[in-house]
Amino acid sequence: MKVTALERAGQSLIMFLLLLMCISILYPFLYMLAISLNTGSDAARGGVYLWPRSFTWINYQIVLGNEVIRHAYLVTIGRTVAGTIGGLAVTLAAAYGLSYKWLPFRNGILTYILITMLFNGGLVPFYIQLFKLGLTNTFWVYIIPGLFSAWNMFVMLKFIQGIPEAMIESAELDGAGPVRILVQIIVPLSKPMLAALGLFTAVGHWNDWFSGAFFVTNQNLIPVQTFLQQLLSAQDLSAVLSSNQNQEALARGSTLNNITLLSVKMATVMISALPILAVYPFLQKYFVKGIMIGSVKG
Repeated sequence: MKVTALERAGQSLIMFLLLLMCISILYPFLYMLAISLNTGSDAARGGVYLWPRSFTWINYQIVLGNEVIRHAYLVTIGRTVAGTIGGLAVTLAAAYGLSYKWLPFRNGILTYILITMLFNGGLVPFYIQLFKLGLTNTFWVYIIPGLFSAWNMFVMLKFIQGIPEAMIESAELDGAGPVRILVQIIVPLSKPMLAALGLFTAVGHWNDWFSGAFFVTNQNLIPVQTFLQQLLSAQDLSAVLSSNQNQEALARGSTLNNITLLSVKMATVMISALPILAVYPFLQKYFVKGIMIGSVKG
């Protein structure tokens, strides 16, 4: 089909706008990377935009040498893995059970779940509930409250309802029970949707700083994003220069004058962002496929 000059101009304009959007997204990331790899005193003079002018690893040595940050990463990784696996299991089980139209009180349960998407009791009642359950100041405050997501459940339910009933009926005629149908039919067919929901859930756990800031007072239980939030509001370097390894790093190759709070902040941001960015390319094909399936089924 012949493309007219107007259509080519429109495509060129779209490509130009997309390029500007990519640059606007990529540039802040490159700027933070350059600052984190530059000595703080040199970066403070300005002029560092896309690559470091005075290259150094000291900022990352300071960040990774902090015991609180290392422990915070372990907490974040643990909650992300456990929260994602647990959340997908609960979401899949709830959606699969509610997909049976003969389930007693099914409509009432769906209505009740829908109400929770529209209204909530607020932060104070939620905190009181967590306190009464003994979840505050524990690792499980990151896992249990987020196991069930009404939105994810409805998306998963819609997907399961789109699976041909003939497949499930034929399995039932062969003597398969609900558990076997779930394991051998529903789960294999739902991999793209589970990957998409799993990515959303994992990113939510990885980026969550709110729970650690309001529901946990023990510094050994805070996730890395909460520590980053505390660091971004700090006024000096005392929060990250106190460990013995940091003191050794300073004694080996750098002085305190070469380090600024901004450079350490940028290094912490990069370390907190890189893991989730590294995982995304491996799940991208499942993520896109799951979104496309959800849009078609919906």
